[in-house]
Amino acid sequence: MKKVYLIDDDDIYVFLTTKTILRVRKDVDVEVFSDGLKAITHLKKIQDQPALLPDIIFLDLNMPVMDGWEFLKEYEELAPSFAKENELYIVSSSISPHEMERSKSIPLVAEFIIKPLVKEKFMEILEKI
Repeated sequence: MKKVYLIDDDDIYVFLTTKTILRVRKDVDVEVFSDGLKAITHLKKIQDQPALLPDIIFLDLNMPVMDGWEFLKEYEELAPSFAKENELYIVSSSISPHEMERSKSIPLVAEFIIKPLVKEKFMEILEKI
């Protein structure tokens, strides 16, 4: 079973995205975290357990408690200790060129994607796992 993490506080987006992912790939387990702190805390607990680590992370930038940028800062420090590699995609409703450029300066970010994602984009990303 492949794992996808959705780190996003928008319930409607999470619901629709989960449905779309499961239509594209039936062999995927989607875990949802409503803020970056919950996600990073979970990742710290399972960092040495490859079966529990995600294959793909979809990260929103604007969230309460710990936003996406704060998550990325901690994630960059933690990722080298993971027992398995994964791909991280920023998925944001922001069209700010500054945020897009900032994401390019972070090597662990595979791509900056503007919401909403279309089914074809999910198919392209999920084909990789």
